[in-house]
Amino acid sequence: MGEKKSLLSKLWLLLLSVGPGIFCIGYTIGTGSVTSMAKAGSEFGMQLLWVLVLSVVFAGVLMEAYGRYAVVTGDTAIHSFRKRFHYGPILAIAVIVGVVMGQLNSLSGIVGLSANAIYELIHVFFPSTSPQNYWAVLGISIFILAVLYGLLWVGKYSFFEKILVIFVTLMGLCFLLSMFVVMPDPKDIVKGLVPSIPAQKGGKLMVAAFVGTTMAAPTFVVRPLLMKGKGWGKEDLKAQSRDALVGAFLMFVVSASIMITATGALFYDGKIIEQVLDMIYTLEPVAGRFAIVLFVVGILSAGLSSIFPILMVAPLLIADYSSGELDTSSRQFRLITGLAAIIGLVVPILGANPIVAQIATQVANVFVLPLVIILIIFLVNNRKIMGENKSGWLLNLGLFSSFVFSCFIAYNGVLALLELI
Repeated sequence: MGEKKSLLSKLWLLLLSVGPGIFCIGYTIGTGSVTSMAKAGSEFGMQLLWVLVLSVVFAGVLMEAYGRYAVVTGDTAIHSFRKRFHYGPILAIAVIVGVVMGQLNSLSGIVGLSANAIYELIHVFFPSTSPQNYWAVLGISIFILAVLYGLLWVGKYSFFEKILVIFVTLMGLCFLLSMFVVMPDPKDIVKGLVPSIPAQKGGKLMVAAFVGTTMAAPTFVVRPLLMKGKGWGKEDLKAQSRDALVGAFLMFVVSASIMITATGALFYDGKIIEQVLDMIYTLEPVAGRFAIVLFVVGILSAGLSSIFPILMVAPLLIADYSSGELDTSSRQFRLITGLAAIIGLVVPILGANPIVAQIATQVANVFVLPLVIILIIFLVNNRKIMGENKSGWLLNLGLFSSFVFSCFIAYNGVLALLELI
């Protein structure tokens, strides 16, 4: 029993050792990611796997750059943008507005999707209930936000980190188990690594949504603030690099498992995900109700792991702008997170289709990305600030490649939105 406890303790410590990476996965892999990966898998098979691979590689590069800057200088992103650039205050405010608008856009869809998933799981086990119930979904949405908002009142960074470790671990295990139930043809997985954009309507939108949910700006901008909250310094350079690598790897594993699951379960049968119920029934023919429970727990864990940090993003960035300090007990923090929670009820109140809302809102995240990348390129290449730890040729190659990729995706996102008009 002592050995088992020791093993569990070691596993827990390992997960906590990549804490900021786990927290950033909360921003990155949520119901937006679940929805985008699942819908893409059902509609296009593995065709967009290459987009996921590039997004995750560049996300890892940006986590490394922002993390390195944080531990070397002891400073945070927004605070640095404000004080180290000629038009710093304007640039910092532009990043804050871009990130917060993108995240709040996503929040409402995430809450709606999570509440629908819970209600439809109830309907699976209690068929006598109505297939759709507006008031029940709204009530569940209010309950979810109230519980998470309450948790924000009682914890500090280490508490939030532990909660997210639980959610992210649950999510990862659920989707990995689901993937092995309906594994598609390995040849189709390999073909997905060849770059191509689906010619069908909605193909461009899905590409932009993929990047918006995987290569998410808050993942990088908030990272230095989280490291400061964890107390990491220059002596933790190797630890932060490991954290970035493990975080990016976990992003890929979880996201790819969702796409593979949807491809194996739906694509070959010509079924396309249009409603939350379609995702819940993805695995029923293969594994019955147990698989449905697994998939719903995965969706719910993804939702909770996203809602939690999204509620925090605006006050964290505003505090970062003024002082560079992580303060989760201030009145400002609690007021702004409360306002964010109210905004999170928009989709449930309107009764809108959360699948459509999620994919459309993910695109908003790509437009601030080029600015977030170009600013860190200047900072990590400044020898006065970084000294011997300034960016080398390999990191610069990754950063400039990610900048070019982000510009291409932003342009693609504009075309995708124009197609919708």
